[in-house]
Amino acid sequence: MRNFINLSEFDKQTLSTILKHAHELKAQKFAPPQLLKGLTLAMMFDKLSTRTRMSFEVAMKQLGGHTVVLSMNDTQLGGAESIESTAQVMSRYVDAIMIRMSDHTKMEELAHHASVPIVNGMTDISHPCQIMASVMTIEEKLGSVEGKKIAWFGDYNNVTQSYMDISKILNFEFIAAMPEDIAQNAPDKLFVTSDVNAAAKDADVIVTDTWVSLGQDGKAIEKFWPYQVNAALMAQAKDNAIFTHCLPMHEWEEVSEDVAKSSASVIYDEAENRLHIQKAILAWCLADAGVKI
Repeated sequence: MRNFINLSEFDKQTLSTILKHAHELKAQKFAPPQLLKGLTLAMMFDKLSTRTRMSFEVAMKQLGGHTVVLSMNDTQLGGAESIESTAQVMSRYVDAIMIRMSDHTKMEELAHHASVPIVNGMTDISHPCQIMASVMTIEEKLGSVEGKKIAWFGDYNNVTQSYMDISKILNFEFIAAMPEDIAQNAPDKLFVTSDVNAAAKDADVIVTDTWVSLGQDGKAIEKFWPYQVNAALMAQAKDNAIFTHCLPMHEWEEVSEDVAKSSASVIYDEAENRLHIQKAILAWCLADAGVKI
């Protein structure tokens, strides 16, 4: 089954092909090919969502398909019915399932039992579609991502993990600047420092995310202020460096207003590219259904 769950499971050729197709589909945004005509995507959420819901729903409909949107409260998933039974029933109704849920293990269990592709809309440890949109945006602005230096500032979360995973596949440098107590618990494979200037020096891309994610209300943020992306930090990067953020922002905590609204900021380009990269991801997942770009 062509699932799209963990970036670490893919090779460079597959991800590069999906990215290439995303650029092609974006070029046809005003006359999208009806690749998914007659196909249905189930979309399941256990968290609030703006970009994930809108981008997947519009992507599916622009390409001629249909969507069914469900919250976890609308289904038996996690209730009296087993994940195995839910997966098998849903597989009889739809052609693919996009799910955004906290528990990554449950998503993988769902994929194990489903007979249709599962797409990871986000879990607590992985956000693959978002990072593919980010890479697509970097390619648009700076050319190939290979050999680029991408510097991360702030907390360690699912976005950090996904950047680290894809950096090994697409051969770019990824360095994370974060407080020492967080760095101590980061994966050994992550190149991490508490020196913000060293991380930002000669970077091609500066990246951050919220310090307080959904479900972390009341979290202390004082230790993150030295890691705010601001004009002084951007000055350490290359002259043509870009700034990106997966959104939503906590204004103006992890990034200053002058940077977020500067010409270096590509945050809304990346938000749009969620739409186009997910078209290409869905097409790749549904290739066995006869979908071709």
